[in-house]
Amino acid sequence: MQHGGRWIVWLLVIAAMAGCATLEDRQREWIFQPTERHRSGGVEAAQGMQDVWIEFDSALSGQRTRLHGLWHAAPGPDAARAPVLLYLHGARWSVTGSAHRMRRMQELGFSVLAVDYRGFGKSDAMLPSESLAYEDARAAWDWLGARHPGQPRYIFGHSLGGAIAIELASRVTDEAGTLVEGTFSSIPDVVGSMAWGWLPVNGLITQRFESVKKVGQIGSPLLVVHGTEDTLIKPELGRKLFDAALSPKAFVLVQGGSHHNTNALGQSQYRDALAQLFQIK
Repeated sequence: MQHGGRWIVWLLVIAAMAGCATLEDRQREWIFQPTERHRSGGVEAAQGMQDVWIEFDSALSGQRTRLHGLWHAAPGPDAARAPVLLYLHGARWSVTGSAHRMRRMQELGFSVLAVDYRGFGKSDAMLPSESLAYEDARAAWDWLGARHPGQPRYIFGHSLGGAIAIELASRVTDEAGTLVEGTFSSIPDVVGSMAWGWLPVNGLITQRFESVKKVGQIGSPLLVVHGTEDTLIKPELGRKLFDAALSPKAFVLVQGGSHHNTNALGQSQYRDALAQLFQIK
């Protein structure tokens, strides 16, 4: 979903002519983009992080499922009391490729677990889908809670991972807060925001990620972060998601932030928002 948005619109039409099965698979490929060349990124940033394995019985596949993750604990003796964060990455980026963002979240005071959905990195090989990613995120959340029962847990999602984070937060009741960055109200809204968005393809979209319909069900504080120069997921889509959420909530707009560097440019704004909304200092 991070490249060539105009092609998604045209390919939706072409794939529809080829049959529903092709349409479904193509959308899953276009939206998640779990390509090999992005799995090796961030190796240096991931050094020193701990490999973890999460196993569970998948109700969707009917199989025993194995997910790979990276754990980056808060430094020093306070690690046992630090808040823990489940990091849900976006399209194309495995946990290794997301390690630099994990480090920034750790610098803000969290111990961080990032998990690869099925089809990414070292997790089980399978074409990702909206429903599978939701199931994977829930398994990681439960795994984290079982190992850190006395520490507050937060959910973080970047880009597509933000939609997965919203879904998870709308389903659980034991999260201390939810953070999303560079995310959107729904895939149909993303398609509609493109230059070719006037084409009548809404009914062809199967991987809808309709976060705007779920965000009002979140019972914890919500932080929505967006960059002013994000041309992939436009800031107004993040704002639309924020407007549909219940209070307490905060919207942080990072000046000059793109889809890829908002996390770095907005570190001080993140820190201020965490202190005000979540009392994390």
